[in-house]
Amino acid sequence: MQDSDVIVIGSGIGGLTAAALLARYGKRVIVCESHTIAGGAAHSFRRRGFEFDSGPSFYCGLTERESLNPVKQVLHVLGESLKAVRYDPLGYYHFPEGTFPVYSNTDRYFKEIAKITPQGARELKGFSERLLPLYEAMKGIPTLALRADWQVIPVLLKRYLPSLWKMLPYLPIIQGSVGDVMDATVQDPWVRRLIDLECFLLSGLKAHGTIAPEVAFMLGERSRAGVEYPLGGSGAIVNALVRGLERWGGQLLLGCHVEQILVETFKVVGVRLRSGEILKAPVVISNASMWDTYTELLRPEDLPPSYSQAALDTPFVDSFMHLHLGIKASSLENLTGHHVVVHDASKDITAPGNTCMISIPSVWDATLSPVGHHVVHAYTLEPYAVWERNDGYGQKKHQKAQTLYRALERIIPDIRERVVLELIGTPLTHAHYLRRYQGTYGPAIAAGKGMFPGPHTPIQGLYRVGDSTMPGIGVPAVAASGILCANSLVKPQQTTQLS
Repeated sequence: MQDSDVIVIGSGIGGLTAAALLARYGKRVIVCESHTIAGGAAHSFRRRGFEFDSGPSFYCGLTERESLNPVKQVLHVLGESLKAVRYDPLGYYHFPEGTFPVYSNTDRYFKEIAKITPQGARELKGFSERLLPLYEAMKGIPTLALRADWQVIPVLLKRYLPSLWKMLPYLPIIQGSVGDVMDATVQDPWVRRLIDLECFLLSGLKAHGTIAPEVAFMLGERSRAGVEYPLGGSGAIVNALVRGLERWGGQLLLGCHVEQILVETFKVVGVRLRSGEILKAPVVISNASMWDTYTELLRPEDLPPSYSQAALDTPFVDSFMHLHLGIKASSLENLTGHHVVVHDASKDITAPGNTCMISIPSVWDATLSPVGHHVVHAYTLEPYAVWERNDGYGQKKHQKAQTLYRALERIIPDIRERVVLELIGTPLTHAHYLRRYQGTYGPAIAAGKGMFPGPHTPIQGLYRVGDSTMPGIGVPAVAASGILCANSLVKPQQTTQLS
């Protein structure tokens, strides 16, 4: 007797998307989440009246009807929706040589760039014009219609042939990196650094390592669908997916740690929990990373050795230092929500501590903080290998957080005097709470040097979703991975009914 049709390990956006969609298709689904809070790297948490996003806080197309965002598409078919605040500019970039606003409106954005480098602004416009038609072509094929097996071919040929024809001229771009497009259109060194920065913020890699469709999607969504912040923070997205899961009969178990995926003769039969309880199902979907799935959740004999070794050899993006603050808001009436600070122009933007991302979402949603206060989340790359819990751990935390404080002082000069709550997270924090291999945000698979693996594994009945699965890192990407996986487990006719 089976406990369910599908067990999903982990309630990140990818896992919840796959689980909720499968429940919508009529499957009996159980989601096992080790943490006491759902959401994985996108979960929210509350301390002393402050609501913090643990990870991403930048979103496009959550409410726009024509949005390509897979989160919007899957919430629609689940019967759920979000409330969000639109804003422009989407943020400010603070380089050593100056600060400028980043507008969703492309004309306004190019005018700001022209103040710094007129030639660079013209080149950046040409760069965008090479990529935006690819976004327009992709709009004709909703992610909700796609799957990760051969049966996607007749679906595309039968329902989306005109859109496929539109994409043909852009095949060289689709198969290349953003760096290829940049090399063909941009010579200005400052604008090239700007493009590298935006790619890094998106994928963890610079332009030559980032696939072109990812940036085409980003440019299109922020200029066409608009930039939004969900009321309630990133947790509002998680809660909407959980509601959708439960509305269609799925079940979420919090504080339910999966110790092992059970395999018999290369076939999944269920999972064993830390409590010793066994849950049986013919299908298991792991929302854990590829490293954690293949080295922690499976026994060595369950996989071909070459397969697990290939996973271990996959390069990954470093972890992060996080600074979550509750601050006094007096005299900050003109504060804006998103900022990126680059400290040193002579250092690589990917150098730990050099590029700092800052989010102050309470400027859009006052319910995230007590009256008269703001919530602040700042983070920067930090390698896991240099950390260990010892007598100097606390001192090292505060020392490493100083680069984030210096970045915040570019926006709020007296930030240190305003702090009423300080939480410092290290790569060890990241690894512990999110159960991430070395606290990483996902694979660093450079364009042209490999592809993100799909949801299938060598074990019958075992699938994967999340940021170490195609199409990769970021909330839209992991939601898409959940859709591709779920659709691959049902008949094409079922997906056609929803898409």
